Amino acid sequence: MTTYSVERWTRSGRVTVGAAAGALLVLALLPTLASGLVIDKLTTLFIYILLAVMWNLLAGYAGLVSVGQQAFFGVGGYLALRLVDAGITPYLALIVGAVGAGLVAIPISTFALRLKGGEFAIAMWVIAEVLRILVMFDPLVQGETGTSLLALNAFDPDLRRNLTYWLGLGALALMLSATMWLLRSRIGAAAQAIRDDEEAAASIGIDVMRVKQIIFVLAAFGCALAGTIWLASAITFLPRTNFGVQWTVFMLFMVLVGGLKTFEGPIIGAVIFFLLQEVFGDLGVWYLTGLGVIAVGFALYLPDGLWGTWRQRTGIDLLSGGVMLKNPVTVKRAT
Repeated sequence: MTTYSVERWTRSGRVTVGAAAGALLVLALLPTLASGLVIDKLTTLFIYILLAVMWNLLAGYAGLVSVGQQAFFGVGGYLALRLVDAGITPYLALIVGAVGAGLVAIPISTFALRLKGGEFAIAMWVIAEVLRILVMFDPLVQGETGTSLLALNAFDPDLRRNLTYWLGLGALALMLSATMWLLRSRIGAAAQAIRDDEEAAASIGIDVMRVKQIIFVLAAFGCALAGTIWLASAITFLPRTNFGVQWTVFMLFMVLVGGLKTFEGPIIGAVIFFLLQEVFGDLGVWYLTGLGVIAVGFALYLPDGLWGTWRQRTGIDLLSGGVMLKNPVTVKRAT
């Protein structure tokens, strides 16, 4: 009979993981060598990559296209503010605040995930707006005026910068690892089956709601981590900014340009977005218009994004989101 052996890691995948581990070590040591400006810029880049990977996990692998992920970006920062006001150490509050936002995502998911397609996307935007309005009613936030995480001023500026950088790097490493592990697990395979045909997935015994909830909550937690890291770097909390729909627009742009449904694509898209913002960010409305034109162009003429197109043309796949079957081996059945 013919049997197949399962290959979970290709040679290129193992090399990529090893290179990533080396890069992580170098990045961890960078604050001892680089200037404060470089550290600040890299922290921002970590936030963008985290957001892009989380949106791709939600939309690319689970088929849940949301325009309301800024809800968790903002809630994470808000809960961190509340925890600091209650007397918790700032950096611990940032982490716990992100966990709290993940917990908030659980009841939201029980309602939102019953909707499909455009209904789900719009519902998430409405939920984000409702949460923004509720946060504005809190006297601590002072409405549109916003507030600041003043407790961080107790830290030496260089120490604060480095701690925020390490928090961002650690959060990025954690969520990239968790995403890769999830995609290569049964839950990841089930999520992709649901994305391709939800009814067919349900017919073979997949618990559609449970799988969607796991993906939804993990993506919400990742966006909340990004929100708390942003708060630590910016210090100020402004509801219209922290809950702004521009965050989801940025996520969508990065994933479209890099490559939807790929692991590497969102990372590449985030780097490109970061570079564009550094060069053209001061152009204001024209910059945002340019981003929109680029996104539409990719959607129409390069729907697989840069990495997706490169992968199709070259066959190179550094980090596959699944497992592979190696060449069949013929085995004689015992008689």
